Amino acid sequence: MRRRLLVLVAATTTIVLVAFLVPLALLLRTVAAERATQSATGEAQALITLVATTDRAQLDAAVVQVDATSPADISVLLPDGTVLGSPATRTPLVELAARGFSATGDVDGGREVVVAVASGTGTRAVARAFIPDEQLGAGVAQSWLLLAGLAVGLLTISLVVADRLGRRLVRATTELAAVSHRLAGGDLAARAATDGPGELGVVAGALNGLAGRIVELLREERETVADLAHRVRTPLTALRLEAEALADPDEAARVGAGVDGVQRAVTRAIEQARRRGSGPGPESAACDAAVAVRERTAFWSVLAEDTDREVAVRVADGPLPVGIGRADLDAAVDALLGNVFAHTPDGTALEVALVPAGGGGAVLTVGDAGPGLPSGPAPRRGASGAGSSGLGMDIARRAAERAGGRLELGRSPLGGLQVVLHLGPPRRP
Repeated sequence: MRRRLLVLVAATTTIVLVAFLVPLALLLRTVAAERATQSATGEAQALITLVATTDRAQLDAAVVQVDATSPADISVLLPDGTVLGSPATRTPLVELAARGFSATGDVDGGREVVVAVASGTGTRAVARAFIPDEQLGAGVAQSWLLLAGLAVGLLTISLVVADRLGRRLVRATTELAAVSHRLAGGDLAARAATDGPGELGVVAGALNGLAGRIVELLREERETVADLAHRVRTPLTALRLEAEALADPDEAARVGAGVDGVQRAVTRAIEQARRRGSGPGPESAACDAAVAVRERTAFWSVLAEDTDREVAVRVADGPLPVGIGRADLDAAVDALLGNVFAHTPDGTALEVALVPAGGGGAVLTVGDAGPGLPSGPAPRRGASGAGSSGLGMDIARRAAERAGGRLELGRSPLGGLQVVLHLGPPRRP
């Protein structure tokens, strides 16, 4: 931007200077030539009275004196062919003046001025002044150098001013971009300076307003999550008491584990909301995917027995470290298995596989023998064709992305939907 501004100013200033200085330079050359011509004409005309009133000797002395002091070549051509002063030939202009017509014209090597003079004998003499080209252009070169220096000075000043303006614009734009990148990275305390030039100050003010609105929305979200967590804890406490009152210890332990899972999910939601509002922080979360998948599939296997589902679990020997926290991975596995239980009929078989990935990390595959996804585009966040919230698949997708991986949908070997989570290795601090 700064370079383009300098090029634009340089081009514009150069055009203006050329349009102004070229005619001025030509005018100076014309004025110099006219000044030399007028000076020579005046000197030639000063000899008119001497030709008519003085004798030959005095006239000769006067012409020699004028010729010696004049930058032009001064001559007087008498009717008898005598030439006084500088040597001269009878040019067409001299012949014209001999017939009584004074004139000025350009000839080879300069400019000729002739003045017709009536002599005492009634014949006509000619006073002639020849101005060489170097006299016609005397002082023009110096004037042109002065104009060139003026042009260079004006161009330099314009470039310096443009550079300072461009530097200010670039600095303000760079700072504005840096603030926007900080906001995009989660640093909600970042604010842009509003004293930038022109519209950049307006944009900075709008960006600050947007950042303030984001902070306000996150605060409202945290308050909503906290309120929801407070409301959920009461029925969870009641459920825990009910579980502890069950006569079967195994059943009580299973229900209690489910209540603990809900409690952990609520706590995790609150922590995530707080983290979103507290700015960026280093992500060093990691866990053993093999342990997490075994534990979560063991939990869901109990429900699978109650619904007559055949579950095939193939988990590679660990450890299989992945770049995501245990709570996030548990939530992703629960979301995928929960979708199978929620959207396939009882008795539908499913399989869970976890294998190491090349280069580190792991690949988690969850497939079922259900009807699969409906035809059309893949479901987006908050949208579902089966009456659900549509967030389960998005939870798994975001978990994979936080681990530096991705989510893929396909056809399971069992005939239904297959979801593949690629989980990257832990990030180095």
